[in-house]
Amino acid sequence: MADSSFDIVSELDRQEIDNAVNQAVKEVGQRYDFRGTGASLNLGGDEIVMTANAEERVLAVLDVLQSKLVRRGISLKALEVGDPKQSGKEVRLVAGLKEGISTEDAKKISKIIRDEGPKSVKARIQGDELRVSSKSRDDLQSVIALLKAKDLDVALQYINFR
Repeated sequence: MADSSFDIVSELDRQEIDNAVNQAVKEVGQRYDFRGTGASLNLGGDEIVMTANAEERVLAVLDVLQSKLVRRGISLKALEVGDPKQSGKEVRLVAGLKEGISTEDAKKISKIIRDEGPKSVKARIQGDELRVSSKSRDDLQSVIALLKAKDLDVALQYINFR
């Protein structure tokens, strides 16, 4: 019998992120507590820039954005939020979007699978993803359950289960 396998990736659904940002922009524009604060959001490439006239206002804009992302199924682990920075009369907050699994994270995940997973499971790093294979599909499902139980700094998806 051939080996079964699946891939572990960290991908972002750009359309869902765009939709979440648009919803957050709409809510920030309509809410009374954001009136006159210069609060705004802007998605550009791999970062979301939030601005307002005070630090607590820009953090409130971030909270609105995070709620919209969660509602659309995007993990907050994919968001790398910096510190609010004063720039003239406005405060800016830049949140980067993380996509792909770094080499260090891939090694960490591979070590978890090796140490705590079933012995028949093999994990190979392939660029910015991991391929996990085994003869038993049940072992592969137990690896997925193991990784979901761990608190990793990366938003993981499990694809190509065959």
